Amino acid sequence: MKTLYFRIVIQTILIMVLASVIAFLISNVYYHKVQKHNNGEKISKVANEIVSLYEENPDQDIDAYLNHIAGLHYQMYLFNEQGEGTLYGEPFRETNLDRDTISGVLNGNTYQGIANYNNGLFITGFFEDALINSIGVPMTVNGEKHALFVRPNIELQFGEFRFFLAVLLVLTLLLSFLFVIINTRFIVKPITKLTEATKRIADGDYSSELNVSRSDEIGDLAQHFSKMTQSIQRLDDMRQEFVSNVSHEIQSPLASIQGFSQTLQSEELTKEQRNQYLSIIEKESRRMSSLSKQLLMLASLDKVDDPLQRSKFDLAQQIRQVLFMLEWNWREKDMVIEMDLPSTVISADEKLLNQVWTNLITNSIKYSESGSSINIRIKSIGSTVEVMIADTGIGIPEEDLPYILDRFYKVDKVRNRSETGSGLGLSITKKTVDLHGGTIEVQSELGKGTTFYIRLPLM
Repeated sequence: MKTLYFRIVIQTILIMVLASVIAFLISNVYYHKVQKHNNGEKISKVANEIVSLYEENPDQDIDAYLNHIAGLHYQMYLFNEQGEGTLYGEPFRETNLDRDTISGVLNGNTYQGIANYNNGLFITGFFEDALINSIGVPMTVNGEKHALFVRPNIELQFGEFRFFLAVLLVLTLLLSFLFVIINTRFIVKPITKLTEATKRIADGDYSSELNVSRSDEIGDLAQHFSKMTQSIQRLDDMRQEFVSNVSHEIQSPLASIQGFSQTLQSEELTKEQRNQYLSIIEKESRRMSSLSKQLLMLASLDKVDDPLQRSKFDLAQQIRQVLFMLEWNWREKDMVIEMDLPSTVISADEKLLNQVWTNLITNSIKYSESGSSINIRIKSIGSTVEVMIADTGIGIPEEDLPYILDRFYKVDKVRNRSETGSGLGLSITKKTVDLHGGTIEVQSELGKGTTFYIRLPLM
């Protein structure tokens, strides 16, 4: 299997090579379209200057003059009218030149060999040491027509510089490849640590700590990974606690039902005792049924992509019905219910939202002392509606607030309850609000009460 390290190294090197090839081709196109013509014009100007200087002093020896010019790193061929040529300077690699070209220059035309030289797509045409890759200009020597062909001796002018460029290019590529290999290892190293930590988490070890002190995307990934690990560990701990609690809550009523069922088989029981035992069995059965319904509801909300069955209804009327249904509970504690519920029509799942208000108001009643109050308010804010449910109960510790909406989480240490909940009520509430595209916010102060803000879209 090809590792990420291997892939990054190979891909980076291929990108560098591809970029170099593309840059080379673009440079060639530029040379053929622009620079080759400019080079021809520059050498034409030099050739004309050579001719002009000689013609200003025609008495000087032509061979000495051209040899002197050739010493300035030029290659030249001088042809007379008979087509006989004389070389000045370093010899050309190729001296093939057709008779028509020589005749054209003898007749006063300029030969643009550099601009017209065709060497494909390669810029090396400029360095081609051939006579046809030169500039030809007419020249008069001792009253006779001659044709002078001139080109710079690139080997002498740029020989060392070409070697320097070649060495520079090779060293640049080699060092670039080396630095890519080294740098890629630093990039991949934290990812390797993440992979190892993921394997340990898959094996159930959540104690992995990533010491990745980077401020880039990989550093952010490591930080989020650590947060995810902590969240998974907390969820796993809560799940184990939940399984333990559920097992206890199921086992306890089952044991009661089994024990009292066996007791009911006794013929010595009075009618009053039988009714009492049957009442206990009924109560424990309802407790098991409630737990089963919560588990099934949460499972169905998770399983179905869109479990909502929307309809239009009056939210205020729905909350009033929930309060009426729970009237016996809050009257038993002699609680005061304060309401500000203006008529508000929304489009939502009526059945699921009914469960939301039931869960929240039931909790407010359960965790409030006798004589306390519950304040329920509806307020429209633009295209959303906000439902506030505030109690003056025992409150929730600050350290527990971030987790009370998590599944299986219970604040048992401060809630001295006679009946243990499953820790699923608020999870179902949050899931329902999320499915409606709303938000839920909790504010609480220990000993002073808790306030829930549920915001839902109107339509």
